[in-house]
Amino acid sequence: MSFLNDNISQKKIVLGSDFLTLEDLIKISRNYEKVDIFPESIKKVDAARKCVEERLQSGGTFYGINTGFGALANVKIPNEKLDELQINLIRSHACGVGEPLAEDIVRATLVLRIMNILKGNSGARKETVFIMQQFLNYGITPYVPAKGSVGASGDLAPLSHIALNLIGEGKVYYKGNLVSAREVLEHVKIEPLKPKAKEGLCLINGTQVMTAIGLLCAYDAHNLLKTADIAAAISLDAVKGTLTAFRPEIQNVRPYLGQKIVAKNIFEILADDGIRLSHMNCEKVQDSYSFRCVPQVHGAARNAFTHVLETFMLEAHASTDNPLVFPETNEILSGGNFHGEPIALALDYFAMAMAEIGNISERRLEKLVNAHMSGLPPFLTLDSGLCSGYMIPHVVSAALVNENKVLCTPASVDSIATSAEKEDHVSMGMTSANKLRVILKNVSFILSLELLAGVEGVEFHLPLEPGAGARAAVEWTRNSVPAVKNADRSLSEEIEAVASKLLRGELVHFVNQSLSGYTLQ
Repeated sequence: MSFLNDNISQKKIVLGSDFLTLEDLIKISRNYEKVDIFPESIKKVDAARKCVEERLQSGGTFYGINTGFGALANVKIPNEKLDELQINLIRSHACGVGEPLAEDIVRATLVLRIMNILKGNSGARKETVFIMQQFLNYGITPYVPAKGSVGASGDLAPLSHIALNLIGEGKVYYKGNLVSAREVLEHVKIEPLKPKAKEGLCLINGTQVMTAIGLLCAYDAHNLLKTADIAAAISLDAVKGTLTAFRPEIQNVRPYLGQKIVAKNIFEILADDGIRLSHMNCEKVQDSYSFRCVPQVHGAARNAFTHVLETFMLEAHASTDNPLVFPETNEILSGGNFHGEPIALALDYFAMAMAEIGNISERRLEKLVNAHMSGLPPFLTLDSGLCSGYMIPHVVSAALVNENKVLCTPASVDSIATSAEKEDHVSMGMTSANKLRVILKNVSFILSLELLAGVEGVEFHLPLEPGAGARAAVEWTRNSVPAVKNADRSLSEEIEAVASKLLRGELVHFVNQSLSGYTLQ
């Protein structure tokens, strides 16, 4: 297999050549698209490696290269034991616990780790880049426990589990099975990495795991943010709400971009809406906040999303190793770019923003099932009493919202000193990342519950029909889940199935096809 191709195949995504888009990261991590390495970036890797070797020969002392780690940084290691030092580092730090990270997260981490080294400030050899490229292209995914990182000195434990596989130890996922890394490497004829001075440290120092989680969550969240607008529009129609609060005049005098986008989305989804036309002259002046303030709440979450995505993308293209190598000045400098604080704060902010999408969705669902507020049959069933309809789906939504509120307690405000007080302030960013994953999944459930109830509510107004976008959402939903009306059944599997489709953006895609000259933003 050719690792470095001067005539780069257009069928592969090239790492190290330019800015990597989020869409390309998704293609590699979830669709298993193969990667190539940009030849010019290897020159940077070689230059940094040459600097490391020259500085070692000078007899100087350099952290993590010829010293111990953390509180043992003052222990000088003899030259003949430098390779052993790197192996011991990887083995000792690979002590994470808990459920494994999903394969797409680990693959995304490998991509970001390659990009970090290709910046030319790490000092690893090109062989280290090439073996990670092989793992991606052969579909070999390290088994990485999710817990054990405090997010300073980087994601040490999870990154060490990846490094452990590169040296032929530990377990990997390969063709759907969890197997020995050494067996897989022998099977595909990949020689395990034999790390040289600094290379173990290059592999485990950095924020790539928490950043990978942030980026994958951002991709899914963008689908959910658009989905939330669709669900809100349908719920608004079901309770015969007014579109006045969504008029552009209101948004223009408080011109947050997210607010303006949400209001425009709702207007387009409900364009030429038959249900709205039927009550244009009713006595209702304004709706509850959960309907009237959708542009402000959904919009604020979108503004937060824009900020955190910019942060994650900057981090994905940054050098977060330590010490950092600067070949142009022949220097090796110790610093703190591994500290996860920028990512940890963004992850916690992101979690709160997405939880708010769930919070306001649950409030709209409560209005849908509350006959005193909605004007619809109690709990959206024709035979209330005998049937419970959407009574307990709302309870499920409330439970999920409660869990999200607990998980929104920011991990980044905590710090527990480690390594004999040498590492005396840490970000806890990996905890923030793991919480965000749960919150995002919960929000997908909450939105699926509102969508199902909203569609049920809209159908009580037949033969009146909603606007084209909302009509498409009703059609999409009914293709997945039949109406409940007056025949109770267990909705668990249907809720989960719809939630998975929402995360994949299937509803958004279907609705976009129905909108004339407009695409949900």
